[in-house]
Amino acid sequence: MLVREYKESDLDALRAIHAAQGFDYALPDLRNPLFLTKLVLSDENVALSGTCSGLVGDASPGQACHSEQRADAIGPPSRYLSSSRDDEANNKILRASEIQSERREGNSRILGAAFLRLTAEAYLLLDPRAGTPRERWQWLLALHEAARRDAWRRGLEDVHAWLPPPIAQKFGRRLARLGWRRDDAWTPYCTRLSVE
Repeated sequence: MLVREYKESDLDALRAIHAAQGFDYALPDLRNPLFLTKLVLSDENVALSGTCSGLVGDASPGQACHSEQRADAIGPPSRYLSSSRDDEANNKILRASEIQSERREGNSRILGAAFLRLTAEAYLLLDPRAGTPRERWQWLLALHEAARRDAWRRGLEDVHAWLPPPIAQKFGRRLARLGWRRDDAWTPYCTRLSVE
């Protein structure tokens, strides 16, 4: 198996996989610069049936989220390679891996892809000891509009807020008045990233 950067020539295969999954959302525009990570999984030795079974629906959560990383399958691009003497051997292995990967791309089958799109998480700090409730609402409106404009100017398309349980119901109604909507249709999951 090979994990590599997405190329525009992969789009038709990914459209077919997306359609076969049958999920009720449109395939996103992968030219959008908010997609920071665009990775494709391919293998020249995998024969698939006419469907894409096993890609998502048949996989366990662990299989869907994690794959074994081998030196010949995935590694950082050359621009991330270390220049220290201690890492020379690793750099040679990674360069050989990249060359081998490029050779395999020509006649391999795309099995899946992972895309990460930049979004934003909202945090609000508003002193509950200052002013009246009406004044605090006005301050919230001013911050909300300024933050909305700044996020749009920076190219963001959405902002998410996770409300602490003690204020979720009451403050959620206020957010709804400002155009936010509670989204219970999809189940959110989170992963914490760390260097291994």
